[in-house]
Amino acid sequence: MPSEKILKEKEAVVASIVEDIKNAATVVFVDTRGLTVEKDTELRAALRKADVSYKVRKNTLTTKAVAQLGLEGVEEFLKGPTAVAACPTLTDAAKIINDFAKDNKAVEIKGGIMEGKAISADTVKELASLPSKEVLIARLLGSLNGPITGLTIALNEYAKKLEA
Repeated sequence: MPSEKILKEKEAVVASIVEDIKNAATVVFVDTRGLTVEKDTELRAALRKADVSYKVRKNTLTTKAVAQLGLEGVEEFLKGPTAVAACPTLTDAAKIINDFAKDNKAVEIKGGIMEGKAISADTVKELASLPSKEVLIARLLGSLNGPITGLTIALNEYAKKLEA
């Protein structure tokens, strides 16, 4: 039977995992077995730059945290070595990890959580292919601005024609 101190420490870790998952827009579960220390440091630096919490946790503790949150279907991702990337945005962690996995075959996306539901590795990869929020806003503004610009040009041409 573990000591009271060890139980308290494990409860604190579970609470930390619960907070990470609760505060994240998406969570990505990754297997980085076989990744060199240098490459792992490179991945961690890229994720840290994007404000993504990336930690390797014990599967049993992560399973308890997921159970506390009432999430189902995540247990299958928690087999073997698992790193947990909790991201405040929908796409950043998925993009960074997916791009990194293309160059490093040791990185395997297991699945994730989005909006309180388990998502498959394929869905995480689809998230990675989405444009960023800034690009989507720029596209929206461009599509809204296009007709107005066209109308302005047409009215200017019409005014020039009337003056002539």
